[in-house]
Amino acid sequence: MVGVGEQRPFRVRFGWGGEDLAVLAPVSDTVVIVDVLRFTTAVSVAVTRGAQVLPLRWRDATAVRFAAQHGAVLAGRREDPTTPWSLSPADLAHISAGTRLVLLSPNGATLSAAAADSGTAPIAGCLRNAAAVGTVLADDLAAGRCVAVIAAGERWPDAQGREHAGPLRPAVDDLLGAGAIIARTVEAGALTRAQLSPEARAALAAFRAAEPELHDELRGSVSGRELLELGWDDDVASAAQLDADAVVPVLRDGAFTALGG
Repeated sequence: MVGVGEQRPFRVRFGWGGEDLAVLAPVSDTVVIVDVLRFTTAVSVAVTRGAQVLPLRWRDATAVRFAAQHGAVLAGRREDPTTPWSLSPADLAHISAGTRLVLLSPNGATLSAAAADSGTAPIAGCLRNAAAVGTVLADDLAAGRCVAVIAAGERWPDAQGREHAGPLRPAVDDLLGAGAIIARTVEAGALTRAQLSPEARAALAAFRAAEPELHDELRGSVSGRELLELGWDDDVASAAQLDADAVVPVLRDGAFTALGG
């Protein structure tokens, strides 16, 4: 049974949430975190604009002090008019270059911080930067490395009713984002079927099926409908823009910055 959960001997692996991150990150050379609605989409948009994003775990009581210590602006909730920035990728399209932004989220930011704590420098991947990330992954594979794409998913409430604290809820938007990155990796590297784990191939197939109607698929997902109820279809539309960004955000020294930047 050794290595089965790690998806060996496949070079491209796919998993869900913190559980699979803990298994796959130690045996993979490159890790991509995918939280399409909305953390990694927000990161891609902000880094494309020249900002830096410092991920912080959800409900971290030290957030205000952390932002001050790092010379950064603390993002808030989009519905709060007193905060300039939030998880909204539509709003972050206007962020100024050089801004350092502390961005909290229950899934993508939490997983990114966990990956960094384990010694990994994760990439923030989404539909918007799928081609850019896929090209980097293809180069890694050509150099003999292994990659893991982790769909963040959501969390059900726990037994005490605390939000985002219960068991994993797989999220369609993250499945499609992960599948897009895997698809672009296959295209850039001319990979064979044997190099992809069955889990990775399943994510790829889901993306291929949804690709002609990505916006509608995201709008119809649970996470998409939650945003629509808040009147934030602009965030969904932003997240659905396949290959719109040429940036590969990598978490180094506590902040997502552009690879090679």
